[in-house]
Amino acid sequence: MTYKTLIEETRAGLLENIHSGVICGVNDQLHTVYQIGNSHHQTYYRSAAKPFQALPVFLSDIIEKYQLNEEEAALFTASHRGETYHIAALESMLNKLPVDEGELFCPPSYPLNLEPKEEMIRQGVRKRRLFHNCSGKHMGFITVCRELGYPIEGYWKVDHPLQQDILTILSTLAEVPLSSIQNGVDGCGVPVSAISIDRMAITYLKLACPDLIKDSKLREAVKKMTRIMNHHYNMVASDHFICSILLQDPNIVAKGGAQGVYCFGLKNERLGFALKVLSGSESVWPNIVASILEQIGYSNQKTIQSLRSLRPSVIHNDSDVRVGEINTCFTLHKLTVDGRNVNRASC
Repeated sequence: MTYKTLIEETRAGLLENIHSGVICGVNDQLHTVYQIGNSHHQTYYRSAAKPFQALPVFLSDIIEKYQLNEEEAALFTASHRGETYHIAALESMLNKLPVDEGELFCPPSYPLNLEPKEEMIRQGVRKRRLFHNCSGKHMGFITVCRELGYPIEGYWKVDHPLQQDILTILSTLAEVPLSSIQNGVDGCGVPVSAISIDRMAITYLKLACPDLIKDSKLREAVKKMTRIMNHHYNMVASDHFICSILLQDPNIVAKGGAQGVYCFGLKNERLGFALKVLSGSESVWPNIVASILEQIGYSNQKTIQSLRSLRPSVIHNDSDVRVGEINTCFTLHKLTVDGRNVNRASC
């Protein structure tokens, strides 16, 4: 199968890295209107699934019942980085929710961000399950199980009723049969689903445009969840990360996952995008997403500039000397309904 080059990195004019992949954009008629590569390519959501995995919480009254504030509720959707404000909110959640830290299936770890990790090591703080970037999601899983009378044991297994509920939600939003969803095991130990890139884009379209969701309870849960994600963007990731930059823009709902998967929806434009960098690189996400937004004529220049600042097109070494460049190698052309005007790589 042929994949398109999305990004090339050069050093002193010599090609050093190539990042190929797939991009798909869909409109509110669920038609593919932008495409680079094979939009039927199947890939795992990884942590881009977290908003869907959090929806059972938002379909319940857990937030109100346990008097969680919005910062705490945002952590159900998060790949938190272990900053002090994340840990403080997580500790507060442990005090409020009917969850014991030892019940979390995610393994003990240190924060993802280097500064809090190094500070904990200096202070002799041991790894904790709470520090794992998926701990908020796992607290949500356990609380939903208690509220619905599901067993806590095995909540991380694909045949557990909670995981089946999540699969049903994903099937509904993607408009695909359950039988077409491939399931694996994610880094934190829970099921992770794979669907085609075009259907992945549809799910993020519906996060941005919940009026497309027929089920009224699910529609209201999505509205509540995405509003919290936008209002408390730093809880979903942290400063200087693409998710928090995009979620600062009230017009965007976004979340990334490991191994190069990134998804976002645009509310006013009524578009959903999903992309997969086949090298697994996350570092080139800002370059790719900024280019997508530029090429479709996105109006919020501040968002694009923030992405460009996060990952400039010029490579500097440790002494801040310019040593190379990052080049975008794809051109988006709007497709007709019958799928013509196939995109070509431009590097």
